[in-house]
Amino acid sequence: MAYMAQKVLPSKLRDLVSASLDELKAVDPVTINVKKLSSFTDYMIIASGTSNRHIQSIGEKVLEDLKAKNIKPLGLEGEGSEEWVLIDIGDVVLHLMSSKARTFYDLESLWDPDLGR
Repeated sequence: MAYMAQKVLPSKLRDLVSASLDELKAVDPVTINVKKLSSFTDYMIIASGTSNRHIQSIGEKVLEDLKAKNIKPLGLEGEGSEEWVLIDIGDVVLHLMSSKARTFYDLESLWDPDLGR
């Protein structure tokens, strides 16, 4: 079920997701290179939306753009949630969060302590 029809370089996958976020005007997207910290992914991307609907729309756009490139996500969590959607694309893990959840969980500081300073 969860497979990638073609191997895509992690940096190209990161750029594809970033372009989708830019297109739908995701709020304050941050990309953290976690290759040295994690064995399960290369990049953690964190972004916010202005509302629940905006978060859902951004997630749908990312999924559409991946599908257009014949890339299937490994996992999708929180679809329909008001606070957090997670899209696991293997080499990239995308967190779409409300600003409230983003502040509470503070993933930027967790994965890159330099960003929290």
